Amino acid sequence: MRTVARWVLATAMVFAGLSHLFWARKDFQAQVPDALVEGMPLDRDAVVVASGVVEVAFGIALVALPRERGRIGALLAAFFVAVFPGNLDQWRKGRSAFGLDTDRRRFVRLFFQPVLVAWAWWSTRRTAV
Repeated sequence: MRTVARWVLATAMVFAGLSHLFWARKDFQAQVPDALVEGMPLDRDAVVVASGVVEVAFGIALVALPRERGRIGALLAAFFVAVFPGNLDQWRKGRSAFGLDTDRRRFVRLFFQPVLVAWAWWSTRRTAV
């Protein structure tokens, strides 16, 4: 079960990362917090591209580096925590993207982030023998 969950997560990460880089860049820019780009030498697009590259790398690493699985899972869980402020900012500022076009939808989306954290953690732990 963990193996299937890990492969699904890896596929989702590669897909999400590629969407950052190609077809959904504008939507992902809605999730970049203002505080991250104000007064910084980065713009929203640079943050989206960088996070897309990181997501593709995580997706590949989840399946290509089995000996590092636990560390990769912990890092991916931390990544999901680190990007959560972007989801909060999108909700607080009412930015529409990905069909999240109401305050309620943006708010409900916030509850999915802990699921991603748990999924990354659980799917990369080794079971006791």
